[in-house]
Amino acid sequence: MRLLPVAIAALIAASFVSAPAIADTDQLVANICDYVKSDDKNRLRKKMKESRVKLRNIYSSISCDGSSLLRTAYKSNAGNVGEFIAKRMPSSDLAAPEADGKTILDWASANGHDASEITTAIKGRLGGSAESDDE
Repeated sequence: MRLLPVAIAALIAASFVSAPAIADTDQLVANICDYVKSDDKNRLRKKMKESRVKLRNIYSSISCDGSSLLRTAYKSNAGNVGEFIAKRMPSSDLAAPEADGKTILDWASANGHDASEITTAIKGRLGGSAESDDE
């Protein structure tokens, strides 16, 4: 009999706790996008550590103005952050097609980013030699 009031109290408490978590998540995504756009690797790392999240776990669920984090880094010429992201991602995620059906390397090539340090880092993670075109 005593279990029912405790369960109800826990349910009520959980409903109050979940609402701020959504606002915190929106703020976290906004901060991550800002740090990527401004090529601020140190603040991105600090924010991820403070929030106790791993980039590989949240990458696919974050969109900055409709683009993935890597595409945002390319568009913003954020080479340091782009390399950081590429080195933290599993190769399977880097090789997977994004929302438009193109892989990140296909998109980068189509948009003139073949010589970018981000592209070099991605090719390194995928096991492809970045210098293979020069040989």
